[in-house]
Amino acid sequence: MWAQQSRMNHNPDTVVIVFAKAPQPGKVKTRLIPSFGARNAAQIHTALVEHTLSHLHRDCSIPVQLWCAPDSNHDFFKQCHLRWPVSLHRQQGQDLGQRMQHALSQALQHYPNAIIVGTDCPAMDAELVQHAARCLQQGCDAVLAPADDGGYVLLGVRQVHPALFQDIAWGTDSVLQSTEKRLIQLGWHWQRLTECWDVDRPEDVTRLWRYLQNQVDAPLMQALEQSLIA
Repeated sequence: MWAQQSRMNHNPDTVVIVFAKAPQPGKVKTRLIPSFGARNAAQIHTALVEHTLSHLHRDCSIPVQLWCAPDSNHDFFKQCHLRWPVSLHRQQGQDLGQRMQHALSQALQHYPNAIIVGTDCPAMDAELVQHAARCLQQGCDAVLAPADDGGYVLLGVRQVHPALFQDIAWGTDSVLQSTEKRLIQLGWHWQRLTECWDVDRPEDVTRLWRYLQNQVDAPLMQALEQSLIA
């Protein structure tokens, strides 16, 4: 039983929040649909979520919460709960900023530090997450891992301030710049981590395919092969 084998309690000071949508065709990875179709785009999304949870469980000694949209009732999320030691939570808020603020605020009621990640970044490894946790434990108020498209793939905080989430143009190439500007205005001690890339556009799928050639990740490779062949 995973609960008996888990190493997740070795780092009780920090929790990782994973944001994920239910893999409903037509509602996830929409920028991939013109090239791959709605079903295959959803399949790629599913594989990326599973990849993220699997690697966090296998390689990190940090508790993980899965924050689900539109809610946690989808069978996929229930299966995730059975396969990995993750608690399920429902995202709440009108936009991404409100949902992130709510999730982090809730998590910080139980842990001194919280790190939020998405599931679009297959190259985000345990070392990056653990580095973020160490930075927070050593006194950083916030840590950011930039995405190469102008956003970020990881945000870690010791406290929450609305300025980090309000009036941000989510989904644009100004997200990272706007967030860093807010951190400076708040006077927080923060650190920028290693830049990563995520999977949003058809060209990102090609990059993912090349990346997987040098990785041992059969489930993600299989899902990608099925999507590219279909």
